[in-house]
Amino acid sequence: MTDPVFHGKRVMPLQVDKLVDRDIRGKKVFIRADLNVPQDEAGNITEDTRIRASVPTIRHCLGQGAAVMVTSHLGRPSEGAVGPEDTLAPVAVRLGQLLGQPVKLVTDWVDGGFTVEAGQVVLLENCRCNVGEKRDDETLARKMAALCDVYVNDAFGTAHRAEASTHGIARFAPVACAGLLMGAEIDALSRALGNPRRPLVAIVGGAKVSSKLTILKSLAEKVDQLIVGGGIANTFLLASGKRIGASLAEPDLVKEARAVMDAMRARGAEVPLPVDVVVADEVSALARANKIAMEEVGPNDRILDIGPRSAAQLSRIVADAGTIVWNGPVGVFEHAQFAGGTKMLASAIAHSQAFSIAGGGDTLAAIARFDIARDVGYISTGGGAFLEFIEGKTLPAIAALEARHRGQ
Repeated sequence: MTDPVFHGKRVMPLQVDKLVDRDIRGKKVFIRADLNVPQDEAGNITEDTRIRASVPTIRHCLGQGAAVMVTSHLGRPSEGAVGPEDTLAPVAVRLGQLLGQPVKLVTDWVDGGFTVEAGQVVLLENCRCNVGEKRDDETLARKMAALCDVYVNDAFGTAHRAEASTHGIARFAPVACAGLLMGAEIDALSRALGNPRRPLVAIVGGAKVSSKLTILKSLAEKVDQLIVGGGIANTFLLASGKRIGASLAEPDLVKEARAVMDAMRARGAEVPLPVDVVVADEVSALARANKIAMEEVGPNDRILDIGPRSAAQLSRIVADAGTIVWNGPVGVFEHAQFAGGTKMLASAIAHSQAFSIAGGGDTLAAIARFDIARDVGYISTGGGAFLEFIEGKTLPAIAALEARHRGQ
């Protein structure tokens, strides 16, 4: 039997060793987490979702009596020095609060020289400050691997980057496995894209076709319905011969948009486009919104949302779906008068019986705004990694875990 493929590249089966299947009692465990949280100018953490997401894996290891080391990147520091804005010190404090036990921050940790006892956890300073991290330096990776008995990658958000702490260390550690969060991401994405329940519906929104062209081409070979939104939809409307006035679009990519629609049509699939829209002459909280049919779009109109008939049409598609992959809103939902389409689509996803997976910053913001997190099958923590997985690309960090599973 051949492996299922997605966009010509193997995605399923994704087989990696998982932390939950390993005996880590008394072991030294090195966890690569994603603790890259936003901070204000004073260094105060303003949103701690990623830290909270890392807690289950850390607690699992502590509960098994392991000696736990955790590291993460923070921001985009220069290698070789830790500036005031680069330190994980505030993260150590917040992590300690969530775990209910002290979390010591360890600096200059690559060569060892620090101790961590069974049942304890330490936070190793910003790994991207280590010289050689970003270029996946083998010497650095081997030094990291020498610190532990078990390496755990729980940072799906960085899985698309081949760095020393995400890829190199997995090659050299005695044991390499996926943490609870990483394992859940792999399972959810594999379920949605490897052997999905049909119909498979993808929703791709955003400002520019150019930023998601490879995703659109890839999905056109896979999905039954491809819903496009935002500026992307405007380019597709142009490609279908519609007038879009002064709306954001990329006329130079009309040919590519048409090719995506042709590819879908050749498979008996569809790219449903808006039949009515919400327009205004500017993007602002004070802009006057008008709901009009597509044929009524004037030269000065800017399309900022889909209209109620279009939203109802897309909601019916979502209601009948077997699997839903959601990346991006269908309008400028940050302003109430242009949020109707995304709100109705979000509600349809929440009420659908389909397995749904959502990812991307704007998508997560929409999920939070419309309070449907409990009703989405899986919310991915990865931005770039989520998109690259959808594209069908091999993610280096996961590939390294797969290789270890195969004994390579």
